[in-house]
Amino acid sequence: MIKTKLLLLEDDPNLSESVSEYLEEHGFDVQCVYDAVSAEEILYEQKFDLLLLDVNVPGGDGFSLLKANRKDGNTTPAIFITSRNAMSDLEEGFESGGDDYIRKPFALKELLLRIQTILKRNFYHNPSDVLVLGEGITYDIDNQILMINSHEQTLQLKEHKLLKLFIQHRNELLPHEVIMEHLWDYDETPSDGSLRTYIKTLRKLLGKDSIVSHKRIGYQFR
Repeated sequence: MIKTKLLLLEDDPNLSESVSEYLEEHGFDVQCVYDAVSAEEILYEQKFDLLLLDVNVPGGDGFSLLKANRKDGNTTPAIFITSRNAMSDLEEGFESGGDDYIRKPFALKELLLRIQTILKRNFYHNPSDVLVLGEGITYDIDNQILMINSHEQTLQLKEHKLLKLFIQHRNELLPHEVIMEHLWDYDETPSDGSLRTYIKTLRKLLGKDSIVSHKRIGYQFR
């Protein structure tokens, strides 16, 4: 199973160790950095599922770091961790593109709950709820409406879920087990045959080259 990948920017070594160990015990893969420059470098090199950003760090600050990454198109959700408590700081945090804000000192359980809540969302920081997937092809995220040349297309519920997953992870190779876990609930039995049918349907609508199959590994949406 692929672990959810978190970036933790925290210059206090003791707090960084406590947070990372706790989250790793709960199944997360945590990458720790201790200054803004290192954070900027790793964000350029790697993709994460969520960012945990201290505000006051050497080499810059969490607000400026996230704001710059948002301008570059990085939509990864982010939680600010800070000892600042002024309303102006809270406003600056959200204006820079943050999704949540937790003040020090905090309970590790509270941080975990905030992380889990944010990761349940499907999309982050999209300027529009309607995405353009190709020439004449749009997808309304909230209303689950796929339009091709002004004609609405009919999709099953799991086909909508699969399309949303692909859009959220565009150009990434998604392993079969990740897709299966996303499409089927715990009380349902995953089906390879059904997944292949959903893929076939989306390819027919979006183009046969839109979804690349990597044998015995997974699929990639382009």
